[in-house]
Amino acid sequence: LERLSTACQRLRLHRVDAELCTVLEQAAKRELGYADFLDEVLALELAAKQTKHLAMRVTMARFPFQKSLDAFDWSFQPSIDPKVIKELATGRFIAEGANVLLLGPPGVGKTHLAVAIGLKACELGLRTMFTTAAGLIASLGKALYENRLEDRLKLLTQPKLLIIDEIGYIPIDRQGANLFF
Repeated sequence: LERLSTACQRLRLHRVDAELCTVLEQAAKRELGYADFLDEVLALELAAKQTKHLAMRVTMARFPFQKSLDAFDWSFQPSIDPKVIKELATGRFIAEGANVLLLGPPGVGKTHLAVAIGLKACELGLRTMFTTAAGLIASLGKALYENRLEDRLKLLTQPKLLIIDEIGYIPIDRQGANLFF
């Protein structure tokens, strides 16, 4: 067991290492074949890594909250077609390089839907970033002042999905508009 644990640690199979005794006992009780046992061990580690990577993508996205499409009250906004939003949640528009604009007055659920679509993108394995228009313009202005605009723009082009919330809620001066667009 010590050799197996050491090998798991060196291979960074942390979940398998943590559950090694349990996995071995269960395999012995069920009289699993070698291939089935290996399949279960690798599936265990793969699931743990996928969960860890999803959590990391969600954290890096900097969502203001986490709300899913299932939590959205469609009856509150009957003008929104659920089929269109669910199609957006497939991420096809991202693969096609299309832009999506969610327009409407404050309080109708645009941010909720944007976050839900962003969470789905994270689940699909896509790097995502959430920001407000004011925050984006402020960070671009600061980068311009520090002569690091190119670096900041590179950082903003890394995510496959960039969600910019609250566009139109604040006045934008000429420099802010130039940086934004």
